[in-house]
Amino acid sequence: MKLLTYKTKDTEPRLGFIHNNQVVDMEDFGEISNFPLPTDMLELIDMGIELIEELNVMIAETPEDFFEEIAYSIDEITILAPIQKPRKNIIGIGLNYTEHVAESARTLDTTGKLPAKPIIFSKPPTTVTGTNTEIIKNTKLTSQLDWEVELAVVIGKKGKYVPKAEAMDYVFGYTVINDISARDCRREGQWIVSKGQDTFAPMGPILVTKDEIENPHNLNLSLKVNGVEKQNSNTKFLLFNINDLIEDLSTVFTLEPGDIIATGTPAGVGAGRNPQEWLCDGDVVEATVEGIGTIVNTVKEI
Repeated sequence: MKLLTYKTKDTEPRLGFIHNNQVVDMEDFGEISNFPLPTDMLELIDMGIELIEELNVMIAETPEDFFEEIAYSIDEITILAPIQKPRKNIIGIGLNYTEHVAESARTLDTTGKLPAKPIIFSKPPTTVTGTNTEIIKNTKLTSQLDWEVELAVVIGKKGKYVPKAEAMDYVFGYTVINDISARDCRREGQWIVSKGQDTFAPMGPILVTKDEIENPHNLNLSLKVNGVEKQNSNTKFLLFNINDLIEDLSTVFTLEPGDIIATGTPAGVGAGRNPQEWLCDGDVVEATVEGIGTIVNTVKEI
């Protein structure tokens, strides 16, 4: 399923899914199907990964005219971040593409050695913003604002000490994250000030359930600034793939439904360029992952 959080001019945020290029309200679909369904993405995830297969069957068996009263055209709604308020910090993975390790070593204070284990950091829930919103550049904090397109994994069930071979059983779906980073805000090697400022995790535009992504380890991902391509790679080049990450992370702490893992960015960030490039007021950033979509954000200096 292609799931999204949306609102209209007359509603609070609602949960929906895309069907025949329209947005169908999830709760309303539940009503016509005599199957109670939630208005919130996290509540849907809590109902279990297995629910998606059942919903797909229900949708296929529903006459098309039933959707007319509960569907909106895309231009009638505002798309919000799929999970507007994560329950916990987003889990970030640093230096997870080989070429990005090399470019970081050239321009930042990293060693250039390939990590032996995943490098883990986090981004607070307040970093989340949706597509077609502003990325806030606080000029009192940073003059080196950078971009990082990433595939994000959304966890679907509780897991501790998850074996690598079973990791995909714990995935609910995927979305896009732009891991915005203030390169001059790291403190003694710690990344949270660099990574954790408000609006530093544009996410979306939708959440695609895992059944719709045949192979998450072969997805093109790219990023443009003002229409100029800056990043272009594929998830097959991940140093630690999704199975590796879930195994490692679940050894460190319990993964829970709704947890979000940003799997890392490929080469092409502003800090790795010669000369270096930084995001400025008015810049438009487009981050794309194949099979999911594109999030578009504009930089706003304050």
